[in-house]
Amino acid sequence: MSVLAAEGEDAPLSCHLLETKDVQQVTWQKVLEKTERNVCTYSEFFGETVDPDFKEKVQFTEAGLQKSSIVIRSATEQDEGCYLCLFNIYPDGALIGTTCLKIYELHEPILDVRRSNSPAESVVSCSATGRPAPSVTLTVLHQNISFSQYTSTSVTNSNGTVTITTTALLSAFSSTEVGCSVSVLSAAPRELLVTVPGLTETSEDALDKQTGSSDRGCRWPLIISFMMMMMGVICIFLLRKRHQRRNNKHSQDVTENQKPDGSPVSDNKELRLRTSERQKQNSESVTSL
Repeated sequence: MSVLAAEGEDAPLSCHLLETKDVQQVTWQKVLEKTERNVCTYSEFFGETVDPDFKEKVQFTEAGLQKSSIVIRSATEQDEGCYLCLFNIYPDGALIGTTCLKIYELHEPILDVRRSNSPAESVVSCSATGRPAPSVTLTVLHQNISFSQYTSTSVTNSNGTVTITTTALLSAFSSTEVGCSVSVLSAAPRELLVTVPGLTETSEDALDKQTGSSDRGCRWPLIISFMMMMMGVICIFLLRKRHQRRNNKHSQDVTENQKPDGSPVSDNKELRLRTSERQKQNSESVTSL
């Protein structure tokens, strides 16, 4: 019998007799390279006994002479191996059952989506780290769409875990949901879903929303600089226009106050006064005659 447990979780082990026997004692042992070592014991007279080296690690969950169960708390790689369950029967001896514990490690998958050079294509990548090496599977929930150009890489880490990255190309004109499933041995798989934007959502904002990254903050300084430059150009244009109008008006005023030969023209009011005095003198001359 074998038991599979995730690292850091509790690992339950159990064994029981198929026939009722006169059991005097039940002993759990761990199989080492050249010998076996007692882990814990239960007897009708002495009750539960746990070896001091396993005191913080092993606990009886069911203490009995026909059925016995223990749990290894917060299992680690060092707890892997085979464990013996001995039913000591008088006078027949011991009936032995064997249970082997396998510890695995599996972290949550990381799913990344980015646009390729083609507008209607996306590069979908999923990574998972575990021990032993996990399997990584990409899926598309849309029936008429599938992945192409699969690639896979494997990296062995210093702690013994392995990181597997699977990448594929997805061609879709509309919004599509894709998933990534990762698993180790026969443990339950872990899954992650993400929506890939369609061709109408090719803006950087749509992709930033999926991948959790954004460069919109880098574009704002450029936009502000461009707007300030345009405002400066407009101000210079308006100032030049205003200056030109002033020059034109000044030229017109100078022309109107000059005679054809270029001499200044007398003020209209002064001209009217002189004309009036002449008419008065003429009138007096006529009267005296």
